[in-house]
Amino acid sequence: MQSSNGRAHGAGDGSGSPAERQEELGEASRDVRYEDPWYDALASGWGESDGAGAPAKAAVPAARTEADGAGPRARDVYVEVQRSEAFQEVRGRYRGFVVPGVTAFLLWYFGYVVTATTAPGFMARPVAGAVNVAMVAGLGQFLTTFLLTWAYARHARLRRDRAALELRWDTQELTRGARGGAS
Repeated sequence: MQSSNGRAHGAGDGSGSPAERQEELGEASRDVRYEDPWYDALASGWGESDGAGAPAKAAVPAARTEADGAGPRARDVYVEVQRSEAFQEVRGRYRGFVVPGVTAFLLWYFGYVVTATTAPGFMARPVAGAVNVAMVAGLGQFLTTFLLTWAYARHARLRRDRAALELRWDTQELTRGARGGAS
């Protein structure tokens, strides 16, 4: 098999030219195609040379333009949705959970770090046997991470997902109409 850079698949030792390696592999290997999703990138002109050894300058396609019509354009639909009360409600519910949750978690994390560096005697106090305050607080960091993740997923499922899904569905329907039925 051959990769898109001209080297035989698995022959990364750098010895010999690609033509020499191709002769070593035999005639049958020329018909084998390496199944790589990026293999066709060279077929499209990207990365090929112009014959003089310099990379070919591929023409960059023009930006897609919206169809001129009396109907709304897709970007107008998104601006309209962003200004809608339903979108503002979903964003408000998101911020209402995330801002206090992140603030509380960062305060707890930085409090742990500051306490560990400024009060090593306190952190070294035994709680039970060889377990000290620092170990309990460190494990508490992991526990609060999992609890915050669970609470976020639950909050999203119960308070935002349905409204966001309905909003996305409406946006897709409006955008499809703005594009003239094309998906």
